[in-house]
Amino acid sequence: MKRLFFASATIWQREVICYLRSPSRLLGSLGMPFFFLAFLGIGMQSAFSLRAGGEKYIDFIAPGILGMVILFSSTAAGLSVIWDRQFGFLKEMLVAPIPRLAIVLGRTSGGTTNASFQALLLLGASLFLGIKVPSLPNLMLALVFMALIGISFTSLGISMASRMEDPHGFHLIFNFLIMPTFFLSGALFPLEDLPSFLQWAAWLNPLTYGVDGLRGALLGQSVMGIALDLAVLCGVSAVLLTLGALLFRDARM
Repeated sequence: MKRLFFASATIWQREVICYLRSPSRLLGSLGMPFFFLAFLGIGMQSAFSLRAGGEKYIDFIAPGILGMVILFSSTAAGLSVIWDRQFGFLKEMLVAPIPRLAIVLGRTSGGTTNASFQALLLLGASLFLGIKVPSLPNLMLALVFMALIGISFTSLGISMASRMEDPHGFHLIFNFLIMPTFFLSGALFPLEDLPSFLQWAAWLNPLTYGVDGLRGALLGQSVMGIALDLAVLCGVSAVLLTLGALLFRDARM
């Protein structure tokens, strides 16, 4: 157990250090979501009339953009697995006298930490755009949802990467899965008026519960309820983390 903990912590530390030592990666990952939030939230305000208390559109989409940042960053963490395989570092970890579960836990926690850190930076930057300032308890609850979204989709990215060797193929599948996941999460528009078949697709989307939970934490406007959002995300995180561990156990060097 001690070996599992220290190995996971070391891999987590490596992931975080690699991220912090790459300022271009940090700026690049935040630039597009910030302008996305600014242009949509401010530029399209007059085109939207939201029924939920008449809040500003930028307040409505801010939790969705935070979810987008975590979704893209955490799922892309699987790409680092492929690059480590390409350069031989993954082989060194796989032959080390540590459980393979430690590799999965370390990478998942590292990807989740990096993704949540990006979301917090974007939240701080978006305060200059005039979004509502959350209270400390609400911010802590939002951190819980950020972590659960990160765990879910980092585990998904690792599961995909454990069975792939081509980074270009990973990018294709990444885009194929991520864009529908984002647009069907209610990040940019309410889901209540969608056709019934799209509503069913949205309810089966884990990110829907993450965005709804973030919206409930930051704005107090959860449609499905904070308790249901937490329950679904905890279940999805557990399933995807287990799946990632099982697939990575038989991963090729």
